Amino acid sequence: MPDLTRSDILKITALRSVDSKIVLSGANLEGVDLSDLKLSGAELTSANLRDANLSGTNLSGAELRGANLRDANLYSANLWLAKLWSANLTGANLSGAELRGANLTGANLTGANLSGANLSGAELRGANLTNAILTDVIGYKP
Repeated sequence: MPDLTRSDILKITALRSVDSKIVLSGANLEGVDLSDLKLSGAELTSANLRDANLSGTNLSGAELRGANLRDANLYSANLWLAKLWSANLTGANLSGAELRGANLTGANLTGANLSGANLSGAELRGANLTNAILTDVIGYKP
């Protein structure tokens, strides 16, 4: 059972001031529908986002170090400059995602779908791309 629901997250985003950032470090958001939300700059270190729907979500500059995004739907998500060090993205759908300048150092992308994603300038040192789908990826040469 997730700690927070979509409704909770909508309330948090509505109440925050323009300059404040959303802090959800370690939160259990497993299976929660967070699609099309504006979570840019959010602090989600070690959050459990397994099976979460983040399609179309703006996570630009978000801190997702060590987050569990296993089997999450990040279709067309904006992860520009996101920090995904050591994140678990096993089986995640990142097709069409914007990952320019993202830091994926040590991330597990085993079996992830990255088709059509933009990886220009992304840091992939130590990332596991075993069986990842890399069709039409921009800015990455296997």
